[in-house]
Formats: sequence, structure tokens, C-alpha cells
Amino acid sequence: MSDQVHAHAIDIHAHYFPEAFLDLIGENAASCGIEWRMVDGKGPQFREGHVTTGPVGPQFVDLDLRLQAMDARNLEAHALSLSQPMVYWAARPLAQRLTEVYNDALAAAHQKHPARLWGLATLPMQFPDLSLREIERAATLPGIRGFYISTQVNDKELSDAAFFPVYERIEALELPLFLHPVQVLAHQRLTPYYLTNLLGNPFESAVAAAHLIFGGVMDRFPRLQIVLPHAGGAFPWLVWRLHRGWEVRADLKHVQHGPAEYLKRFYYDTVGYSDYVVDYLVRVVGTERILMGSDYCFPIAYEQPVEVVERNPFLDARAKQRIIAGNAMRLLRI
Repeated sequence: MSDQVHAHAIDIHAHYFPEAFLDLIGENAASCGIEWRMVDGKGPQFREGHVTTGPVGPQFVDLDLRLQAMDARNLEAHALSLSQPMVYWAARPLAQRLTEVYNDALAAAHQKHPARLWGLATLPMQFPDLSLREIERAATLPGIRGFYISTQVNDKELSDAAFFPVYERIEALELPLFLHPVQVLAHQRLTPYYLTNLLGNPFESAVAAAHLIFGGVMDRFPRLQIVLPHAGGAFPWLVWRLHRGWEVRADLKHVQHGPAEYLKRFYYDTVGYSDYVVDYLVRVVGTERILMGSDYCFPIAYEQPVEVVERNPFLDARAKQRIIAGNAMRLLRI
């Protein structure tokens, strides 16, 4: 890295689709209700429910192309994650196979490029017992530094008690839990204009955070480290409305604190598309809980995530270094 502020620059929001994982989806798509087709020269495209993914081109799959893109972005490392469609659509045996194939590919990527590629393991959350088994297995794999799940699981909110053993084990391992939307609210209304992504995703993160707070997860697991994507989505902006509800409604008094006091229990990435968004996060949670991300390599992704942080006029040099590198190194124990 040519500039000190770039040293150990880590993109914590970078998606990866291993070829073996895609092949396994393709082999089972017809029997699982997945719409699957190959787009000439661009890779597979598939649809599960209202969510369409792809075409998943070489930039998602080929590690050499990824490293070239990282170099062009002054990035030392990617924390690799799955994103949509996760594995929640699969029946039990296939869900386990998909999960193991994906997480094994993360470990293989790290072993091939140990200083540059790290893994956020996926879990078959529709089967909490399988998730517990995979947590134990994946935590021993090379390069795994956290876990990655959706903001809801087959219409179950993350506050569902069935998931509590999963949170308990992840907390005990002191590994972070990253969230990402897949299915979104009111998708029929959001289908036009790319609104399932532009509005649906940030509201999904807000709904998930509210359930984690009011559902008692944050109180029950006080050391669980949870990362919200897309700069927290709508949550950091609407938390004061949640807080007002807690102040005036007796049925919300069961949590230990008002929602605004849980702001600093979460981590947030920089994918907010405005310097003002990051400035607001700094003001309400501090620089220690903000991590650099890009959403690689979806069309909406930042093309130069390091530069976005560097040029932010509201951040001093120390804050930039924390966000670009230091916070992720600490959270992921790199």
C-alpha cells in the first residue's frame, strides 16, 4: 500500500460465490423451485421467491480477478460473505451440503491468499441444530472470522427463541455476527425502480435491529457483536422514534434500556452513499464502531471504498485509519 492510511485496508462487505457452491445450486434448482438459467458470457442467474441474483459473473467467482480489483482499490483484504439467496430455501440435507461447500471454499480462498482473503461463514439458520454443528466446524476452519446471516429467516424474525442457542455459541466464541437483507418487506410495492434494494434493504436492517432490541436478544447476549450493513440502513435514523415508543408505551418497557442506548451495541459499515451519513454515525456511535465496506461487486457497490473514506471532510486522520483498517482488524482479530 502506497499511503499509510491504506495499510491493512479491509473491506468487510464483499460478496463471494464459489463455483462449487453455484454448481450445487444449479444441480438442485429445478427440484427446489429455483428459477435458474445461464446467461451467455455472464454466468448463472437465479431467482428464489422475489429475489433475483446475478448474472453471477467472473468477478464474483474468480479469486485472481478479485485480487486485481482489490489492488485497484488499494485494499489489502476482503472479508468474504455470501449474500442472497443464502441457503434457507433448501431442505435439510441440501442445506447442510450447501453450507459446508460454501464455508470450505472460504477456507480454501484464505489458504490460497492468507493475508488478503478472510471468511464470514454462512449458516443454515432454518435448522438451528445444523447451525450449531456448523458453528463448531466452521470456527476451526482457516481464515473464518465471523458468521453471516439474513435479517430474517423464512419469515422468522431474528428474535425467535429458536435462534438463541446459535447466538449463545457465537457469543461464547467471541466472533462477530454480520447481517444482510435478502427477502424484504412489501416486495410487491417495491418491485419497480429497483426499490427492493434501494428501500427494501435498509428498512430490513431497521426491522431486524428493532426485533433484536425489543425481542430481548441484545439484553440476553450482552457480548454478542452484531454488524449492520448499508450504514445500518434506516435504523440509526429511526431509532429515536423507537425510543419515543419505549418512553410512552408500557408494553415496550420490558427491555433494559431505551432503543437509542443500543445504538452503540451494533457495528455499521460505510455503505451509506454520503459523507453526511458517515458523519452522523460518527456523532451517534463514534468512530470505533464503523467499518469500511463496498458491497462488492453488485452494481450499487462503491468502486473505491478507501477513497470514499479518505475524502470524507468530516473525518480526521485517526478516524479514517480506524474505519479503513483498525476497527476491522480488531473485530475480526486479524
